[in-house]
Amino acid sequence: MEQGSAEPDVTVVVICYNDAGRLERAVRSVLDQSLRRVEAIIVDDASTDATPQVAARLVAEAPDRVRNIRLAANSGACGRPRNTGIAAARGRYVMFLDSDDTLDRHACRNMFAAAERASADLVVGRCVRHYVERGVDEDWLPWLFRRRAVYASLTDYPQLLDDVLSTNKCYRRDFLLREGLRFTEDRYYEDNLFSAHAYLTAKKIAVIPHRVYTWNVEKRASQPSMSVRSGELRNLRDRISINRDIDELMNRYGSPELRLRKKIRFIEHDLRIHLANIGHLSEEQRRSMVDTAAEYLAEFPDEVFEQAEPRRAIAAFMARERDYAGVASACDLMPIGGGTPRLTTDLVERDGRIYWCDRHLDDPLGRRVLDVTAFGWHRRPLADLDLGTWITETGRDAGGVRLAGELVNPLHRLPRDGRLRAVLRFTDRRYPHRRRDLPVELRHDAGRLAWQVTFDPARVLRPIGVIDPTWAVRLRLSDGHDTVTAPIFAGQDLLAELVFPVRPRLTRLVADTMEAYHTELGHIAFRLAARGAAARATARVFNVFRATTLGHRLWERCRSAEQALRDRLNTRQGKIDAYNRIFLRLPVRRRSVVFESHMGKQYSDNPRYIYEELVRSGLNYECTWVYARSTAGFPKEARLVKRGSWAYYWALARARFWVDNQGMPPGLRKRAGTMYIQTWHGSAFKRMGFDEPSLKQAPRNEQHRLQEAVNRFDVFLVRSEHDVRTLARAFRLRAELLPVGYPRNDALVRGVDPKVLADLRKQLRIPDGRPVALYAPTFRPKPVQGRPEPPPAGFDLRRFADRFGDQLALLVRPHYLAKLPVPPGLPGTVLDVGHIHDVTPLLALADVLITDYSSVMFDYALLDRPMVFHVPDHADYVHRARGAYFDLAEHAPGPLTRDEDELFAALADLPALAAGYAERRRRFVERFGEYDTGTAAKAVVERYFATGGRRG
Repeated sequence: MEQGSAEPDVTVVVICYNDAGRLERAVRSVLDQSLRRVEAIIVDDASTDATPQVAARLVAEAPDRVRNIRLAANSGACGRPRNTGIAAARGRYVMFLDSDDTLDRHACRNMFAAAERASADLVVGRCVRHYVERGVDEDWLPWLFRRRAVYASLTDYPQLLDDVLSTNKCYRRDFLLREGLRFTEDRYYEDNLFSAHAYLTAKKIAVIPHRVYTWNVEKRASQPSMSVRSGELRNLRDRISINRDIDELMNRYGSPELRLRKKIRFIEHDLRIHLANIGHLSEEQRRSMVDTAAEYLAEFPDEVFEQAEPRRAIAAFMARERDYAGVASACDLMPIGGGTPRLTTDLVERDGRIYWCDRHLDDPLGRRVLDVTAFGWHRRPLADLDLGTWITETGRDAGGVRLAGELVNPLHRLPRDGRLRAVLRFTDRRYPHRRRDLPVELRHDAGRLAWQVTFDPARVLRPIGVIDPTWAVRLRLSDGHDTVTAPIFAGQDLLAELVFPVRPRLTRLVADTMEAYHTELGHIAFRLAARGAAARATARVFNVFRATTLGHRLWERCRSAEQALRDRLNTRQGKIDAYNRIFLRLPVRRRSVVFESHMGKQYSDNPRYIYEELVRSGLNYECTWVYARSTAGFPKEARLVKRGSWAYYWALARARFWVDNQGMPPGLRKRAGTMYIQTWHGSAFKRMGFDEPSLKQAPRNEQHRLQEAVNRFDVFLVRSEHDVRTLARAFRLRAELLPVGYPRNDALVRGVDPKVLADLRKQLRIPDGRPVALYAPTFRPKPVQGRPEPPPAGFDLRRFADRFGDQLALLVRPHYLAKLPVPPGLPGTVLDVGHIHDVTPLLALADVLITDYSSVMFDYALLDRPMVFHVPDHADYVHRARGAYFDLAEHAPGPLTRDEDELFAALADLPALAAGYAERRRRFVERFGEYDTGTAAKAVVERYFATGGRRG
C-alpha cells in the first residue's frame, strides 16, 4: 500500500506494553498478510523498556503501512489503547492484535472476503491457543467454527455468546462508529462487554472456519494474564461489574432466551474460573470471594441454576447460599487446567435419591440442584470415586513429624470392619518408580475417615538431591479388593507449617529441607529447599551457574522436557475423565461412525472395507477415521481425528457405532446407545487373550482390565468355526458372533481390480511380468512384558537379492508393531512396503507369500497361491513364547523352512511349489476360511447400518 493511496482494506490495532521481545513478531504477522492493503497501528501504552525503539524501527521500515502511537501514561488495561487505535484507524475494517500473539497469514483476506460477500458488520474466525512451553495447539471453542455461516442477528446463533474475545473478529469501521462501540477503560474483562455489544447490534454476523488468530499462552510469562490472576478479588468484582453492564445491553437488545443464556454462561464459565482455586485461599479471602459472587447470584432466577451444567450449578448455588465449604467441594469436582476431578463432599441418601450434602434440602431449588443421583457415584467402585483428603493438623512429637487429616466417606462406603489399610505415599515426580510408603492410622469419625501418620523425615525420606527436587504425596487406601488413591489438600494457612528436615543422599550441601507447595492441579507436593547456611551457600553457587548462558540453557532445557512430559501424562488422564464424566452425558449422534484400524496407525483392514461399502451404499452416515500420527493415506472425504486428542474422545462419546479391529483405549466406558462392531484382525495361530501364557500369569487387575475392554464388544466377526473355538473362547466373548468372514478378504475372493494392481506395481516400480514375493512376518513378543520387538529378518536380504534380484521382486512388510529395515543399495527389487497401509492389495499382487506365524496365512490362502513358512525359531516360539492352537507342520499349506538354503530352494521353482501343496491349500481354506464368501462388508452394512443399529 503506497503513501497517499486509498484507504486500507483492514486496519490492525496492535496494543503493547513492555513487550519489546515479541512486538516485532506480532507486527510482522500483519505485514506478511496475503491481503496487501492492510495497515498496522501500534499503540504503546507508555512502555518503559525498549518497546518504543522496536516500534520506531518498524515504522521506519514500512512507513506507508505501520504507524505508532505512544500514550503519555500507562492505562493499566487494554481498553484505552484499543480505543486510541479505533480513533486512528483508516481501514474499512478494524481488527485487534495483542503484541504477544499473531495473526494467521490469510486472516485479513479471509475475514475481509467474508464481510464483503455477506455485507456483514462483524466476522468471527477461529482462534487457536498455542501453549508455548509445550508446543501444543488447542482450538478455542472449536464447535463454533465447524462451518461457514451468516446470521442475521445473535438470536439466530446464540452460542456465539460463548466467544467473548475481541481479537478473533473483524469489525466494519462504519459499524463501530454508528453504534459508538468502545472498550471500557476502567475495568478488566473489557473484551466481554465489547463483544457482547457488537454481537447484539450487528446487522449481520459471518462465521468462518478458518484459523485467524494465535493466542500464545505462557505460564511463565513475566506479566501474568488475567486468567492466571483470576483468584484476585478485584478481578471477580470487575467481572461482575462487566456482567451487569452486559445485562443492561441484554435488556435493551436481547431476547429472554439470550438473557437466560448469558446468565447460564456466567455460571458455567466466568464464576468457575474465579472460584476454581478457592481452596488455596485463606479463610478471609474465601469468604470475600464467595460473598461478592453471592450478591450477584441472588439476582438470578431459579431456571438459570436448573439449566446450567449440574456441577457448575452446584458451585453457583453454594455460593449464593454462602456455603463456603460447599463451594470449595464443588470446585474440586471441576478443576481447570486438566486436573483430575475429586469428590470431596459427603453424599447423602434421601428417599432413594443421592444428594450432594445434607444441607439446603429444605429449599425446593436446592433439592433439585443438589440431586446428583444421575452421576452414579453410589454405584461406582471405590477406586473410581477419586476422593480427596485434607491435612487438618500438623505438629511434632517424640516420633518426629505428625500429620493428621480427614477423608470424605461418601455414603459411608469405606468399610468399618478392619479390612481397610492405608499408607502415605511419597513419589518422585520425575521418576514415579521411586517412592516411599508410610503406614497410616485410621479411624471413623462423624461420617468421615480420620487418618494420622508420625515419621522421622530425615530417616525415612532420603531423596538423592538435584535430580529429584519435587515429590508428590498421596493417601492410598485398600480394602483388599479396591484401591483408592487420594491427593492431599491443605489450606494456605497450614502450608507454611509443612516443612521437614531431610538428609539427601548427596548430603545436606545440596538441600536440607522439604517444604510443601500447591501444584497447578491444586493439591500439595513437596520440594527440596536449602535453609541452612551450608545448603544456602551451595545453592548460591548453583544459581550463579544457572545464570550463565550455558547454565541457563541446560536448566531450561531440562525443566522444559520434564514439564512437557508431565503435561502430556496429565492431559491424557484429563481427557479420559472428561470423556467418562462429561462427554457421555451428551446425546448420541444417530448417524455417526468412528472407524479405527490398528490403534490409528493405518487406513486398512476390515474397518476400511466396511467404511468403503458404507460409502458405496449411499446411506447417510457421518464417518470419522482415527489416525495415530499422520493423516497421509486416510480418506480425505471422512472426518479425521488424532488418536488421543480431544476430538477423538468427543467423537467416541457421541458415536452411534464404533468399528475397530483391535481395541479402543482401556478405561473408556461404552454407553448403551453405542454399538461396538469388533472386526478383529486375523484368525489365530498363536494363543490369544486369556489363553496367552503371559496373561495367565498376570495380576488379577490386568486380567480384569482386558475383560472390561472385551465386554464392550457388541458384535464380533468370525471367518470360521476355528475362530469360534479359539478367539471367542480365549476372549470370553459375550458379543454376538457374526459368521460372515472378513470384509478385507472380499476382494481376495472376488478378485482385486486389475487397475489397482497395475497402479500399485507402477508405484513400487516393479517391472511388468516380474513375479512378486511378499515377506510378511509377525512380531516377536518379549517373554515377560509381552511388548513387541523387531523380528529378525530370518534370512539375509542381500543374499536374497543376489540370488533372485533379476527374477523375483521381494516386498518386505513387517507387522505394524515391529520394524524390519531394508538395507539400502540392494541389487534388484527389494522394497520396504511397511508404509502402505493396507496389506490386501499387496497380497493380491504377490505370486508367493513368505511368512512365519502371521495371520496373513489365512487370508492369502484364499488366493490359492504358493506359500512358504520360514520358521527358524519354531520350537522356541511355539513352546516357550506364545503357544499355538494347531500344529503348523500338520496343516500349513506350504513347506516349513528352517534356514536360508531351505527357503531359497523352495522359492526356486514356484510352479512346482504351487502344484505340490494344492490339496493342502484347499483343506486349509475349508478349515480356516469357510465363511469368507466375498460378501462380508455388504452383510455388515445391511445388517447394522441400514437398520440404524437394530439387529435384524
